[in-house]
Amino acid sequence: MRPIDKFKKVRDDYVINQVAKIKLPDFEEDRFVRRHITFSGRVQHVGFRLEIEQLAKKLELTGWVKNMENGDVAAEFQGFESRIRFLLKFMCSLKRIKIKKMENKPKSLKQDETEFLII
Repeated sequence: MRPIDKFKKVRDDYVINQVAKIKLPDFEEDRFVRRHITFSGRVQHVGFRLEIEQLAKKLELTGWVKNMENGDVAAEFQGFESRIRFLLKFMCSLKRIKIKKMENKPKSLKQDETEFLII
């Protein structure tokens, strides 16, 4: 295994373990929404997409997350609004990630979506 692959495995294992430890609050079922979020800052090469994917699945959200060529990360989240807000607040709290700007736009719901993916 190449050194860079070993580093990525350690980082990914750390992210997965950290998300598994998160204690979720009791959420009230509120509005079911879809949001397109663009994250700018230090959001690539830090386990950001994996952390979003793991937490989105834990929060029972659907959608996707992907790296953009300009260094941003784009994502769409669908689910209860309070769960999406929790995910965004949590991601902003992480020390190894530096979100300088977060653009949040409403989107139309996708009725046939059943999972959250890294694309």
